[in-house]
Amino acid sequence: MKTRLTELFAVDHPIVLSGMSWISTPELVAAVANAGGLGILATGVLDVEQTRAAIRETRKLTDRPFAANVTLYFPGNRANAKILIEEKVPVINYSLGKGDWITEAVHAYGGTVVATVTTVKHALAAERDGADALIVTGHEAAGHGGEVTSLVLIPTIADAVGIPVIAAGGFADGRGLAAALALGADGISMGTRFMNTVESPVHEGAKEESVARSIADTVYTDRVDGLPARYVDSPGSRRIMKMRLNPVSALMRSREIAKLLGLPWLKLAGGIVLSGYRRSVQMARMAIGFDAFKNGCTDGDLERGVLPLGQCTGLIDDTLTVAEVISRTVAEAEAALDRAK
Repeated sequence: MKTRLTELFAVDHPIVLSGMSWISTPELVAAVANAGGLGILATGVLDVEQTRAAIRETRKLTDRPFAANVTLYFPGNRANAKILIEEKVPVINYSLGKGDWITEAVHAYGGTVVATVTTVKHALAAERDGADALIVTGHEAAGHGGEVTSLVLIPTIADAVGIPVIAAGGFADGRGLAAALALGADGISMGTRFMNTVESPVHEGAKEESVARSIADTVYTDRVDGLPARYVDSPGSRRIMKMRLNPVSALMRSREIAKLLGLPWLKLAGGIVLSGYRRSVQMARMAIGFDAFKNGCTDGDLERGVLPLGQCTGLIDDTLTVAEVISRTVAEAEAALDRAK
């Protein structure tokens, strides 16, 4: 199946692994790349040396094109972006920030840039800033999806821009891929589906939760990591959503963020103080979210932690290898498109 996406990335299938913190590791990224898709390495919770090591480990595991992401909203991630550029990662995916300086540097070495967006405004800005493609994330997605559902967001943005669109949010099988192509996208990005694969580092208990849960078993809230996002409806999610925070707790929690990302705590704390009340509370929630994601994803502890989970979890009833997921998705999409003729 060839689209503008397969041509842009030099891959076999228009299928992308979302860059999910603690999940999209070198092993999972390489598995997707080796099966003909594009894997996005997650660097949001890595410090600069861990980021460099993860890129080099990915290169040991695959000789196919791969991507790496930077979440510019996270503290320290501009430094991570510079590491990706130094290492000349073939495709860089950025989100939650202005990426013109990234596109300029990546294009200088012949790389490709993909911006993740949730609105038409941000899609147009990313295109002006030189992005080569967009990941358009609808409301159904795990993690930081937008306020608008994929069914209307994808065609709206596809009509507004001239660059390829990758549909994200609600996609877990070949019917979704066929639908995305019909909506004007050039491929799909899947997070929840790849999270629940044999190669995924996620705790087996979390994968079992994905199989067991229905389309109605998620919550959408900004009270976990400070930004609107979707998680499995669990005791951990509900507990964290009820927590009351203030700038003092932000300062205390900032130690955890600084330690995780290898940043000087006093510098980070100073930035929080100067950022104002709202941003301070967001930072406190970010620290809570980092800890909760780790507990949910790596330990499978949904009493203390959270698990980002898209509504498409209700479409998933098995744990396959990455290669099986990709081959089945492509076969289902081709069959669906044939039926529609």
